[in-house]
Amino acid sequence: MNTIFDAAIAAIEPVDQSLAERGQAHLDNLTKPQGSLGRLEELALQLYLIQKGQKLSVDPMRVYTVAGDHGVNAEGVSVFPQEVTRQMVLNFLNDGAGINVLAETVGAQLYVVDAGCCGGPYDEHPKLIQAKVAEGTANLAQGPAMTLEQCIQALNLGISLADRAHEDGVKVLGTGDMGISNTTPSTALYCAYLGMEPEPMTGPGTGLDRDGVASKANVIRKGLAANAEVVQSGDAVGILAALGGLEIAALTGLILGGAKNRQLVCVDGFISTAAYLAAWKICPTVREYCIISHASAEPGHAAAVKAMELKPYLDLGFRLGEGTGAACAMFLVRGAANIFNDMATFADAGVAEADA
Repeated sequence: MNTIFDAAIAAIEPVDQSLAERGQAHLDNLTKPQGSLGRLEELALQLYLIQKGQKLSVDPMRVYTVAGDHGVNAEGVSVFPQEVTRQMVLNFLNDGAGINVLAETVGAQLYVVDAGCCGGPYDEHPKLIQAKVAEGTANLAQGPAMTLEQCIQALNLGISLADRAHEDGVKVLGTGDMGISNTTPSTALYCAYLGMEPEPMTGPGTGLDRDGVASKANVIRKGLAANAEVVQSGDAVGILAALGGLEIAALTGLILGGAKNRQLVCVDGFISTAAYLAAWKICPTVREYCIISHASAEPGHAAAVKAMELKPYLDLGFRLGEGTGAACAMFLVRGAANIFNDMATFADAGVAEADA
């Protein structure tokens, strides 16, 4: 038994659906035709249920961009060398990446987490959390990417990140990733958890051509075969260990921890949604605490979210990762909360309501 992980799962509670009628009545009484703000109203109601019927509060917001390397990179599944993971972590710390700009724009804190980068420790930095489980994963095409112990350690790391944010008063979390070749383990997880075939689910990642995508799909098929016993078992944590990544497992833990702490989790794109899928398989209640921020341009994302009966909030053609889509969704979270809290009711504004 793993005390931290098991305790977190046990502490995740469903939202109180009996509050929905009161929250919806408030939304319907605002000075607009009922339902006219569409999914912004859905998001406001979700926040209302998460926050137990209180006035909505969304600050502070925080994005964790979690980094790790992948042994499957040796199979030629990326056009970038593995060293780019480490280089991009340094770029994040120098405020030079897309997530830096968007987190700053939306008013979200940003922390970078080394869950499994190759190359030893980094120099200390106030925005960097050094929690390396291992220097990258093993090659999933040849066997398990992680030991079960490594996977649990990464899950516990993610839970601790959510707890650290909770202690700091953070109400809204965003998931971000960095890891060269990490669309490969993510695709393998979609295939294993949802029973999908590699070929239609496999995309170009950072820019593979058609032959490269076909080769990548074949690598994923090899990985599913090499780990067939655990895939067929349906064991959610075992599948994550066999086919995932250290940063993906940490993001899975972050999502579980966020649900435990009643924090709204803005799930980023292709890699983060694979982490969400793992968390959902481990504990289906996480659905009540998460939103899928955006529709990734990676081809398999649409099929995966459809299979999970989810609907992304934004469709901007993003395929960067880092948490960029989650940061953009935080604009919507702010809008939803402010509509709920600050918009006048018909009575307040002296506006006549629609005829029954």
